[in-house]
Amino acid sequence: MMATVAETTFEGGMDFGLWRKLFRYTKPYKRHVTILAFTAMTTAASDVSFPLVTRKIIDDAAAAGTAGIDLPYYAGLYLLLTLVLCTSIYVFIHMAGTIRTHVSHDIRRDGFDRLQDLSFAYYDHRPVGWLMARMTSDCERLSNILAWGVLDFVWGSTLMTGITIAMFLMDPRLAVLVLAVFPFLLLVSGFFKKRILRASRIVRKTNSRITGAYNESIMGVRTTKVFVREDANLTDFGRLTTEMYDASVRNQLLSALYLPILLTLGSLATGIALVVGGLDVVAGTVSIGTLVAFMTYTRHFFDPVQEMAHWFAEMQMAQASAERILGVIETEPEIRDSDAVRARVAEHTEPDEVGRICFEGVSFAYEAGQTVLEDFDLEVEPGSSIALVGSTGGGKSTIVSLLCRFYEPTSGRITIGGTDYTERSLHWLQSKLGIVLQSPHLFSGTIRENIRYGRLDASDTEVEEAARLVGADEFITAMEHGYASEVGEGGNQLSTGQKQLVSFARALLAAPQILVMDEATSSIDTETEQKIQRGLERVLEGRTSFVIAHRLSTVRSVDRILVIENGHIAEQGTHHELLRLRGRYYELYRQGASSFGVATPGLA
Repeated sequence: MMATVAETTFEGGMDFGLWRKLFRYTKPYKRHVTILAFTAMTTAASDVSFPLVTRKIIDDAAAAGTAGIDLPYYAGLYLLLTLVLCTSIYVFIHMAGTIRTHVSHDIRRDGFDRLQDLSFAYYDHRPVGWLMARMTSDCERLSNILAWGVLDFVWGSTLMTGITIAMFLMDPRLAVLVLAVFPFLLLVSGFFKKRILRASRIVRKTNSRITGAYNESIMGVRTTKVFVREDANLTDFGRLTTEMYDASVRNQLLSALYLPILLTLGSLATGIALVVGGLDVVAGTVSIGTLVAFMTYTRHFFDPVQEMAHWFAEMQMAQASAERILGVIETEPEIRDSDAVRARVAEHTEPDEVGRICFEGVSFAYEAGQTVLEDFDLEVEPGSSIALVGSTGGGKSTIVSLLCRFYEPTSGRITIGGTDYTERSLHWLQSKLGIVLQSPHLFSGTIRENIRYGRLDASDTEVEEAARLVGADEFITAMEHGYASEVGEGGNQLSTGQKQLVSFARALLAAPQILVMDEATSSIDTETEQKIQRGLERVLEGRTSFVIAHRLSTVRSVDRILVIENGHIAEQGTHHELLRLRGRYYELYRQGASSFGVATPGLA
């Protein structure tokens, strides 16, 4: 089953406002762009000058014979133009490559920065591969356009302008005849423009889906093999690649038609120059040198037209990429600090202590009509520990996600220290948090680096103390390289339980005031769990903590247990109080004890 995502559909033709936004990425490199434009103009000027020198030589030879030509002078002139041309080409290639590299870096940086700012809700419907396509292939296409496209535009427009002026100065009538094909160029460009852009959008859209499918298939390869889904996945993937093939062929077909038509029009102009100019030479109204220069100019005039047509087609295709990249960069996070909060934070220091946490009439729905919490109330005193237990889908994870401000209530409010937490900065709140998730994620690197991720300035001693506190030190020191052992991509060199212990140590190292453990011991064996339990009371001491657990043995020592059912608190109290009630918690505890085959004292 391949990843699907709701794609934004872009319509319309060339969006020059969009390109203006993109060209802002070249502003920090004005000096490079200026040099690029200047060398492109000198290159064009050299191209225009060569036929003029050739014309002069031919006309002088026709008038006075070869003996009357100043060969050293013309040789020196050719050498000078050649040196200018070669130097200009070297410089503009260097400048264009530099601009392309810088612009690509800046676009990716802005995209990555925005992806980190976006709310969790943004990622709920967008697979990793979908986002990767934007930051890789789409970005590469854009940076090429912004560098090499600018170069060819400046060079081409300068060359065409210079050739036009030169032809009109030599023979206005012949110049008008040659340039008569130009309106047809505009008509052809207009015809192909919309069609190439439409096909390009489909190509880029399908490319994102293919990248997403690649990512999902690789990440889920074990599941695929377990359920023998290889053939079905290949069929699904084949449909995507067929869509990509059809759209790409159509796109290339349009581009392949576009350029030959331009070549045909260029050949027509050259034929006009040859026929009319040849008759004028016979009649004596045009010199042979002028005809040769015209022939050269008509051929060169359509070189930049072809090159610019190529980049014009590329721009049609790149606009689809531009729309998608800017769509990410300009996406505003649903959860962010208001202007008032930012101004207040800039002027005043936020409190060090978290204080009391209150949920006041909180309701929340991930999707319209799918309410998870409704009119939920809860007060948590500083330093107290709260356990959330209950059936799957009851709203336990939603409560802590709202607390962490990964999402915000659809109604009601959450206060921290008596203040609505939306009036505090996100950085203030999330810097007070330590989180251990059910599915821990480790970054490529060593165990020490992954634990230190909780507090980057922590010493080696502090890292090792955090590991000892959660019982991770024993397995780490038993490894060949100890804390310097590589964890592999996503921690694949460690067992699930070991990854959980490392992530637990990472959270503790951050010394959070609020500790959230979402099924933190679900992947840990009983022996390891007992090690954690011995240090858990010290870990929770002085911290406001929220523990989500299905294994109820891990929550017996917390201050208060909340049984969450259908977004409401069904029961609450200590472990022993709830057992005496013989209600929902009693049933859950008895079921859990039975499933692990252990005695359940006090349940009889």
